Parts: sequence; C-alpha cells; structure tokens
Amino acid sequence: MAASVRCFLRSGKNAVSTLGQRGFHKSAPASAQMMVRDALNQAMDEELERDERVFLLGEEVAQYDGAYKVSRGLWKKYGDKRIIDTPITEMGFTGIAVGAAMAGLRPICEFMTFNFSMQAIDQVINSAAKTCYMSAGRQSVPIVFRGPNGASAGVGAQHSQCFAAWYAHCPGLKVVSPWSAEDAKGLLKSAIRDDNPVVFLENELMYGVPFEMSEESQSKDFTIPIGKAKVERQGTHVTVVTHSRYVSHCLDAAAVLAKEGVECEVINLRTIRPLDVETIEASVMKTSHLVTVEGGWPQFGVGAEICAMVMEGPAFNFLDAPATRVTGVDIPMPYAKILEDNSLPQIKDIIASIKKTLNV
Repeated sequence: MAASVRCFLRSGKNAVSTLGQRGFHKSAPASAQMMVRDALNQAMDEELERDERVFLLGEEVAQYDGAYKVSRGLWKKYGDKRIIDTPITEMGFTGIAVGAAMAGLRPICEFMTFNFSMQAIDQVINSAAKTCYMSAGRQSVPIVFRGPNGASAGVGAQHSQCFAAWYAHCPGLKVVSPWSAEDAKGLLKSAIRDDNPVVFLENELMYGVPFEMSEESQSKDFTIPIGKAKVERQGTHVTVVTHSRYVSHCLDAAAVLAKEGVECEVINLRTIRPLDVETIEASVMKTSHLVTVEGGWPQFGVGAEICAMVMEGPAFNFLDAPATRVTGVDIPMPYAKILEDNSLPQIKDIIASIKKTLNV
C-alpha cells in the first residue's frame, strides 16, 4: 500500500492527468430530508433575500428565533428592520402589518398560534381581506398571516381550534394548509409573492417531522401554485380528501386497508380557498366514493363544503354511496390526554368510515 502511494506521488503530473481522464459514474443528486420548520425557514430566508420589501414581524420571532424556531437565524442575518419582535398585542402588530402591505411592503405576520389571531380578526377580515374589493382593485394588500393552527397536545380548549373553515368562509382571503416540507416551502414562497392576503395554516405537531425534498424543491425558484391539490396516493375504490396533519393519518389508513384489498386515493388539499374542486371531482368520478377527513369541528367545516360542492356538481351522479365525514368531535377540546385523543380523528376512525362508505 505504502509503495503504491510512493509510486503515485513520484509519477507527478502524469498520474494526475491520467486520473483526470478517467470517467467516473455520476448519479443524480439524492433527495434530501428536511423538517417542516426548516422548510418554512428556508422559504422565508430566500424570499427575504430576493425581495427587500419582505419583512417578518410577530412575538419572539427575532432574538428568540421564534417560539417554534421557524425563524431561526433570520434576525442575525437581516437585522432589526426586517425581523421585528412585537409586544403581545395581536390587534396592534397585525394592524401595523396590514398598513405596511397597503403602503407597498410585503409583511409576513406570525401568530404564535392562530388561536391568538382572534384578537386581530377585525384586521384580517375587515382591513386585509375586503380592501381590494372595496377599492375596486386599486389597493392590493400583499400580506401573509402564518403560524400553527389546529390542535397541538395538552393545550386545552382555547388553544386547540382549527381555523381553516373560519378563514376560508371569507371572500378576499386565500387560505393555505401545507402538510409536507415540500408543501411548506413551495406554498409559503407563493404566498409571499401573492398580491392578495394569504392565511397560511401550519401545524405545530408537524414542525419537527422530516420529509424527503426533491431536487427541484431545493431550488430557490421552487414554488407550488396556490389552489392546486395533490394526489398523494393513487387508488380506485374510494377518494379520501384531507389537509395538513391528517394527510399522514389518511396515508397510514390507506396502507392498512391496502392489505385488505381496498385501494384508497388520498388527496392532499394544500389549499382550502380556493378549493381545487376539479381534482376532487375527477377522483370521485373514478372511485365513486368520497370520505373527507379534518381536525376541525363538523358543523360548516371544510368537509361539509366539499360534500356540498360534489353534490352540486357533475361528480354527484357517479357516487355509489353517500359521502361521509371524519372530523373533530363537536365540543371544546378537553385537557385530559385520553379525552383529547378521542376528540380528534384517529387512524381507526378513518378506516371505520371508509369501510362504512364501501359497505365492507
């Protein structure tokens, strides 16, 4: 071995030249794993770098790196003028952000949890969502309201609500609900670039979950169009429509049912408003069965709207059974863990609902 190395070193240029001429196999870059929080961080970092009008404000987003470390490192990189710690006053800093958007900037307004956005809902709905229409299109409000949405774990009734249906009810807003790291990055970049107010609903329990990131999604130019759902799993027997954390539950349920010969088509909505009705209808026309899954309350929920749209459209005539919904229980969230678990959709609930729909 030592003799071989000495021989190589003695040969000098000739050996290096020969080495340079050899053809090595070049494989495509492997996909990288990334946690959802890091994908969100990367999206904000790239957009802050790309457009000097973009800035982030909210509670603890700067010096503390964010309550969930989503904004880690951004304050050190961009400074006080673009990463702004605010007092605990949602109505105040949300109003500042909306005003900044009207003045030509592109704010990212972080709520520590969307439950706290109730303190600022007048600014979100009456100031941000309605201004473009009320000004006959003359005044745009390019702003992103983002933060964790829905139930976490052990935080009680006042901190466990899903706001997807609340905000999707209001014209003038776009409402986005990512599941994977790729969703989070691509959709957040699209939201920041959008000229309309976008409510961006993350999930606290998904922040630390790693996902494969394709080579394409690692590009600074990568975006995902708002308003387009994704079929996460192809199937022929039943269409399962869901969003956010419950995409994981539905995929797990589909894997169990596949062993029993039931093939589920799982649709990740990605966007709640505008809803990708075409993708849902195309799937229902193929499978002839529909199940919706969400963590929010049943009354006037996302699933209820999907069922109504299918019933009113061409896909209704293809249904072989009534559409069914899997939702959170219609009560304020209990604090006790066993009660909390039974208040949210579990994989067994999804499996039972699919079997009921298919009558198997």
